[in-house]
Amino acid sequence: MIFAEIGWNFLGDLSLAKKMILAAKDSKCKVVKFQLWDPKFLKPGPWDTDGRRQIYEKAYLDDQKFEDLYKFSIKNDLDCFASVFNNYDYDRLKQISNRSIKIPSPEVYDFKLIEKSLMEFENVYVSTGAMKFDELEHLKKYKSEKNFFPMHCVSIYPLDSENANFKKFNYLKENFEIVGYSGHCKGINDALFALSNGASFVEKHFTIDNKLEGRDNKFAITPAELKTLCEFENDIKKFNIDKGLDLQEKEKDVFNNYRGRWRK
Repeated sequence: MIFAEIGWNFLGDLSLAKKMILAAKDSKCKVVKFQLWDPKFLKPGPWDTDGRRQIYEKAYLDDQKFEDLYKFSIKNDLDCFASVFNNYDYDRLKQISNRSIKIPSPEVYDFKLIEKSLMEFENVYVSTGAMKFDELEHLKKYKSEKNFFPMHCVSIYPLDSENANFKKFNYLKENFEIVGYSGHCKGINDALFALSNGASFVEKHFTIDNKLEGRDNKFAITPAELKTLCEFENDIKKFNIDKGLDLQEKEKDVFNNYRGRWRK
């Protein structure tokens, strides 16, 4: 699966969010994702003086707006879920759907939130960015949980290729049956690499215009890139169809008529 992470790229404009949902659908994507957080819980920080708090307040998804976007996505045959950042966000998402939940990298240390999610959600996606190794090791506690899906992630925005650190992705593959990738590189090469190396699902930030306000819009992939990614993901499935080691039926024309034809 490919997750189109719309996040807060729509900046509070529901009509723009719906355009992004439809653009994801037109790109053959089947899953869109948002972020649930409330500015009233935001701690003091540099965002108070650099303009980010104003953008967060503008992009805030209240319960009614998220339910509207969720129903619009389902109506258009797309699955829809969200990242949550605390117990309050968790409860808001659960009121709408308990199908899927994302624990983002900044909250991956909250093991109680992960464990609660495992009890009440069908699919629990967990990003592993900005984790110390002992915290990463702690996630192995959940390897027997059938609804626990770790995602390799490096929490740099945007991410340079030399810092993508797929050694960590390989570590996850060695310890978990199903592993995904949450990518922050510009373009889709990192996602293509992840899929080629066994990622079961990939998340990329998505926009319809890189010139829109906000950090994430600047490095998010566009509809054309998302379509290429979705088509490649479909081809990956085909590439892995087992046709055995012997001559295929569809090769017999060459086998019977072309072998040695330049050896009169």
